[in-house]
Amino acid sequence: MRCLPRPRTLRARLTAGLVVLLALSCAAVGLAAVIELNGFLTGRLDQQLRDVGQRFPASLEHGIMPSDHDGDERPDTRKQPSGTFGARLVGDTVTNAAVVRPGSDTSDLSTPLSKRDKRTLTGLRVDGRGHSVRLSSLGGYRLMAFEGLDGDVLITGMPLEPVEAAVHRLELVAAVVFGAALAVTGVAGAVWVRWSLRPLSRVAATATRVSELPLASGEVALPPRAPEDDPHGEVGRVAGAFNRMLGHVEDALTKRHASEERLRSFAADASHELRTPVASVRGHAELALLHPGPVPPEVTHALERIAAESGRMGEMVDDLLLLARLDAGRPLERRSVDLTRLVLDAVADARAAGPGHRWTMELPQKPVTVTGDAHRLHQVLANLLANARLHTPVGTKVTVSLATEDTTVVLTVHDDGPGVPDEIQPGVFERFTRADHRRRPDHQGGGTGLGLSIVAAVTEAHGGSVGLESRPGATRFTVRLPGGGASNE
Repeated sequence: MRCLPRPRTLRARLTAGLVVLLALSCAAVGLAAVIELNGFLTGRLDQQLRDVGQRFPASLEHGIMPSDHDGDERPDTRKQPSGTFGARLVGDTVTNAAVVRPGSDTSDLSTPLSKRDKRTLTGLRVDGRGHSVRLSSLGGYRLMAFEGLDGDVLITGMPLEPVEAAVHRLELVAAVVFGAALAVTGVAGAVWVRWSLRPLSRVAATATRVSELPLASGEVALPPRAPEDDPHGEVGRVAGAFNRMLGHVEDALTKRHASEERLRSFAADASHELRTPVASVRGHAELALLHPGPVPPEVTHALERIAAESGRMGEMVDDLLLLARLDAGRPLERRSVDLTRLVLDAVADARAAGPGHRWTMELPQKPVTVTGDAHRLHQVLANLLANARLHTPVGTKVTVSLATEDTTVVLTVHDDGPGVPDEIQPGVFERFTRADHRRRPDHQGGGTGLGLSIVAAVTEAHGGSVGLESRPGATRFTVRLPGGGASNE
């Protein structure tokens, strides 16, 4: 047996609860009315039996009968209601039994009784009270037993059919009336509950609008507060608490945005100020290496390390400055870029930098163009290829694919290396995230941890997205950009 589905919404639950309570109340009222009517009519029937008394069954015992035109004696049915039953018992034997037929006072009124009916009659208590029984040949009857004059038992009965008909009619009327009341109450209750919960619906709508806002970064403008119709009601208190929560969230977001702005400003200023001294250190180191006189090997090695590390530091400063500018929303160039040409150039550069890897391309026959900054898009490709080259062993196959899907350009970089560790994948595009050396055991150095974050920032600045799918033997970076002529201005 399948259970009925439970209401999911609060409105449906309240309406269903109202209808169920009303149904229980109607059922209780209807049951009480049926029981009371049945008791009342049965009591009237018992009183009628007492009024009839022993006249009819006594006529069976003592022959108090009129004669018909043939001189035969019949039980006295005068003034007896139609359907009156009479029986005479001597010990455990039914000697006579008769019932008054409609419109008859002289016909043969004897009625056949089954063995079960006779057992029912002989088992009737002689207490002057009515008892409801069912006779197989006559149906439901209300019987009352009296002691006769000769030690016998006289039984008088009336049919229960009028009582049962009245009770059944009341049950039908109650079912129709209560059913209509439940239907009307259900519709009216649903309308009333819907009207009463309108403030709660407005709170839910406000919460939905808040959930659709980009709260992760940037300045956030929260929607207008939910209306507080009645601050003393439950819904009003919910709306008030929700509005206070939105106020706290807005204050926290404002403070976070201000802190991010200060951090971006600091990163941009620091990166800009560091470019000059880093370039100066690198220049002096290279100048010292060009000195014609004899220089001890240790000093030469130290100068070479200073020049290399200052160059690496300069690249990091440039990356930080680029991220700071992208975070600040600095506009990029908006020109038509041949992405196919960028892929060819970037793969050629990667093949020169990593000849031990196998570099392949899958390009469409026609050129693929996008609208954006060619220099920054080339940086995206260069960083993805450098990531594959630096973090996979020699002999790894790296495949660059370019395709179009409707109005979207899809660029993928796939390699069959060891894969990105599972614990790093969720934050692989965050800044200063570094993988361990499991992708390439012979890897002796690490990047700055900014390459993939620059890929994500530049891609988002072009209105696109970047994703990663990685497992041992298959790592795929997917960049999606708006197609040719698209713009995210």
